Amino acid sequence: MSAINRPSAGTLDPPLSRDIVVVNPQGLHLRPATAFAKLARQFASSVAVCRDGQRANGKSQMELLMLAAESGARLTLEVEGPDAATALDPLADLLAAADASDD
Repeated sequence: MSAINRPSAGTLDPPLSRDIVVVNPQGLHLRPATAFAKLARQFASSVAVCRDGQRANGKSQMELLMLAAESGARLTLEVEGPDAATALDPLADLLAAADASDD
């Protein structure tokens, strides 16, 4: 029998999170949700956005819209994976942006 290779506890990347308040006057609507999902898909890490016990895949604009995050809503951004440290800041900045890709 061959041995099963299991990663040691030290090789797993810990999840990173940040609390964010939506400041866009229109909330997290279609354009900012689409921009966020597009940016999230550029990273290998899993990305989730949570609100009041609901969890949305950050790479899906439709799931983000289901959070119904109006202006002032408190969200938690969670990023886990090999490039989580690189992904957290730009994703958090976009989610917290006052204009949130509104042209």
